[in-house]
Amino acid sequence: MRKADRLFQLTNIIRVRQPITAAQLSEELEVSVRTIYRYIDDLSAGGIPIYGTAGLGYQLVDNFELPPLNLTEQELDALMLGVRMVNSWASSPLSQASLSLAHKIKAGMPPSLQEKYQDITYAYDDPSRDGDKQVWEVLHQTIKQSQAVLIDYTALDESQTSRTVYPLGLFYWGGKWTVGSWCLLRQDFRDFRVDRIKTIHIQDIKPEANQRPSLNQYFAARGGC
Repeated sequence: MRKADRLFQLTNIIRVRQPITAAQLSEELEVSVRTIYRYIDDLSAGGIPIYGTAGLGYQLVDNFELPPLNLTEQELDALMLGVRMVNSWASSPLSQASLSLAHKIKAGMPPSLQEKYQDITYAYDDPSRDGDKQVWEVLHQTIKQSQAVLIDYTALDESQTSRTVYPLGLFYWGGKWTVGSWCLLRQDFRDFRVDRIKTIHIQDIKPEANQRPSLNQYFAARGGC
């Protein structure tokens, strides 16, 4: 990665996660803390308004905005493919948002790229997945709102089970979605395939202390992701 790209990435991380320490930045960018200090000096010398607070970390002055992205043709291909996959595989609200994003991306292209850019990657929808998308949307909603759901589930051996779980994260495996969850029955993490959830109902229950582990704890229990 070019140094200019690394500095842009560093500025964006600080903008999104501020305040953030040099140690956290070094881990995020996989460079030494000393390198982070040099990068901060370079950004300050270049006029980026970064300041550090002892015990907190680096921040940007209020209302600072990065300049518009100058995407390469390959970066634009990657972004548009991702947008189209969301449009094809996600539920209606995100699917509609992806179309709006695609229009904004195209409208924001520099004229030189607009003249030569060609759409060559597509992701087609399958109407048979409409039921799965509705389940996906409920899971997506309940993850964001820290709610529990009651699911009726058919396992791979065709056995039936009903579980109350706290969904923690949705994972796409190139054809199938799974949901990583905390199962109240087993008091452990469990994974369920979205297409095998037959019914789903939001539960009006509040998690007690330590009853709903975090997604980071899920990753740790699964050996990292």
